[in-house]
Amino acid sequence: MSNKTIEKKITATFQYLHENAEISWEEVQTTKYIEGILRESGCVVRTFDDCTGVIGDYGNFNGDLPIVAVRADIDALWQEVDGVFQANHSCGHDAHMSMVLGLLWRLEQEKDLADKVAVRFIFQPAEEKGAGALKMVEKNVVDDVDYLFGIHLRPMQETKMGHAAPVIVHGATKTYKGIIKGEDAHGARPHLNHNAIEIGTQLVNMIRQIHIDPLVPHSVKMTALQSGGESANIIPGKATFSLDLRAQTNEAMEMLDSKVNHAIDTLKNLYETDIELKSTGEIAAAKLNSDAIEIMETAIEDSLGKEGVDGPLQTPGGDDFHYYTIKKPSLKATMLGLGCDLKPGLHHPKMIFDKKALLNGTDILYKAVKNVYSL
Repeated sequence: MSNKTIEKKITATFQYLHENAEISWEEVQTTKYIEGILRESGCVVRTFDDCTGVIGDYGNFNGDLPIVAVRADIDALWQEVDGVFQANHSCGHDAHMSMVLGLLWRLEQEKDLADKVAVRFIFQPAEEKGAGALKMVEKNVVDDVDYLFGIHLRPMQETKMGHAAPVIVHGATKTYKGIIKGEDAHGARPHLNHNAIEIGTQLVNMIRQIHIDPLVPHSVKMTALQSGGESANIIPGKATFSLDLRAQTNEAMEMLDSKVNHAIDTLKNLYETDIELKSTGEIAAAKLNSDAIEIMETAIEDSLGKEGVDGPLQTPGGDDFHYYTIKKPSLKATMLGLGCDLKPGLHHPKMIFDKKALLNGTDILYKAVKNVYSL
């Protein structure tokens, strides 16, 4: 298989995955599509009865070789695009899958590599729910793994085309859904209930006054508040809301989370109203490994030149990739941050990027794997 053929396959794969996006835990056709490619390339394939996602082992797993895993997230977001809600790959997971499959084709291209490497391809579901990595850990997919590499497209505000960072220093995130539980009252009798909109507004004011160490980036904000109906003369007693918490370290997240819950308890006592708070997602901050970062940095330099190597990329965004290292601390892991002229930004419904970056990402991953084995 020539480099030109691989390039065409990567581009065609991206186009198919982009046009056939599936949301978290529903990536059924995506799983089948990737499974077929893995089998065609001679991988030992594993799927699961109770969840989507697929694992492919390529190379020599019978000897003493270190096992290198490469993870691609496979789910899309559910969002409004041109007035229609649909599954949409606005976070670049279609690109991640295409580049990781490109890595497989590059390895397959060199027939003599099959006995010299042991590479596990992890196509993981439900990253957008912050739950897919934990499910894969539960399935023991990294129990015997020594190195783990990930990849993520980066917006142009963070790095530019032709550049890449050997590590993305993600922060911790946590989301909540809340319900303010009360009864409605007549607009002329505000003394008969507590206005759920006013309670929600009070919560916004309270969380804006939360302060922790200013040297550690953090934020907490209300991202949804729904209350009331068509009748303007009814004071609503019930409301639903969402909260989004972010902190650069796991320790800061614990403190932020504690203060948010304290604010909720304070409001419950002040208004004598039941407020139910339920966690809907949680992602841990990155744990860094110098060995993996050094391997990836060398791979970037070998692929893009020394001028293409960026420093560690710190971002308030989160990724459940880091649960692999939290659950297995001995794992040497890092996530490549790929410059690709991505705009206007991740999760924007019209997100676009330079498709030539797919070849850069594939080549960097290929060189990183070879670097592990000193090939």
